[in-house]
Amino acid sequence: MPTTNALPSPTTNGHLPAGPLPRTREEVTAYVRERGVEFVFAQFVDMHGKPNAKLVPAHHLDGLFDDGAGFAGAAAGDIGQTPNDPDLEAMPDASSFTPLPWRPEIARMACDVHVLGEPWGYCPRTILRRQLARAAALGYEFKIGAELEYFLVRRRADGGIEPADALDTLEQPCYDMRALTRNLDFVGDVARHIDALGWDNYATDHEDANGQFEQNFGFADALTTCDRAIFFRYMVESIAQERGLIATFMPKPFAHLTGNGCHFHMSLWKDGVNVFEAPLDEDPNGLGLSPTAYRFLGGLKAHAKAYIGLTAPTVTSYKRLVVGSRSGSAWAPVHISYGANNRTQMLRIPGPGRIEDRTVDGSCNPYLAATALLAAGLDGIENELDPGAPTGSLNLHELSEQERVARGIDVLPANLLDATRELERDDVLRAALGSNAKGDYLDYFVGVKRAEWTRAQEQITQWELDRYLQLY
Repeated sequence: MPTTNALPSPTTNGHLPAGPLPRTREEVTAYVRERGVEFVFAQFVDMHGKPNAKLVPAHHLDGLFDDGAGFAGAAAGDIGQTPNDPDLEAMPDASSFTPLPWRPEIARMACDVHVLGEPWGYCPRTILRRQLARAAALGYEFKIGAELEYFLVRRRADGGIEPADALDTLEQPCYDMRALTRNLDFVGDVARHIDALGWDNYATDHEDANGQFEQNFGFADALTTCDRAIFFRYMVESIAQERGLIATFMPKPFAHLTGNGCHFHMSLWKDGVNVFEAPLDEDPNGLGLSPTAYRFLGGLKAHAKAYIGLTAPTVTSYKRLVVGSRSGSAWAPVHISYGANNRTQMLRIPGPGRIEDRTVDGSCNPYLAATALLAAGLDGIENELDPGAPTGSLNLHELSEQERVARGIDVLPANLLDATRELERDDVLRAALGSNAKGDYLDYFVGVKRAEWTRAQEQITQWELDRYLQLY
């Protein structure tokens, strides 16, 4: 393995034919036949967003569309099944058809999980579909753009990790042109693949931490963006592995560096019009937001302590949600606030007509995160919740406790356990996540996350040994 700036070359060099991707069963069937696609991944996710799949030969495509791909659900992860349950069927959504740009003879389709022919209430994609249908009944379409940050690392001989680029050592490496250039082979391949899929890669940058990158693509309806987020993580990880590297979206892989966000930029649309947007001179706060957007903000603020259990769903997530890092800022929220182009806010308004939620991190299941944010926002609209005044250009990371209290600014939960306690008693999110004969999905989710918290608390870390072994 190289020990300086050069990264290994990929083992494959696929080429995705130009042209729009198919969106219907008939179009998929024709594309597979005409383009020589040999296999299709029937892919679904568990609670944690882990992609599960079966590789289906192209000559069995009709059977896949008709009957789905069968799985032993209890073996696939946390998706509400035990070994005695009937198999789940992954039913493909033709509109999600995605060729692998680096292996164009392979494609994937995102699937909705069914059991005994009925939609399965523990399927995250199905949960989001139901909340989107609720929004549609109110006349709204929910659109999201997602900013997925990741680290490119390699394993050391001792089992630890380090940035793959040994020269990436600056204390403030964000936007460093030289580090970006050294990694052009990797990020350039990813960018070309994004464009080949028609997602519109509009920027690639070196992020705030050593070895960290962000590659942006255009926004879309929420279901499409979530499907793309799952595929993007899979694609980046696969391309890294082909080079003998690891790409990780883990919220905080290095204690001293900034963590990985997955910020969601949100808007509601009606009849092709963004109903969040208003002329700047019609918004008393000058943010370019409509009354509908402010009520949506009110809902987000009201439910933030609970929904963060879904947008930042791991033990490590809360190690990202701190004030400082090596570069001087963690660029992550700790307060429940909103305001203009101010990256210390939880809810940033980067421009008229959209809201950025910065609690969302790289470990989220995007379907569940989108469900929670939409449910919270719709509650704000339906109940006309007031978000209060924006906090403006104030650097919230410099607030003293006394100043925070005086300004009436609340704080986010400090750990996963506290977040699950808030989530457990939020009836709006409970309803949004749904229920079936086995119970409420929210209780299932909380149970899994509480067990995760307990396992983490049972570990003895090196910090504890260093701090306490000879102190007592």
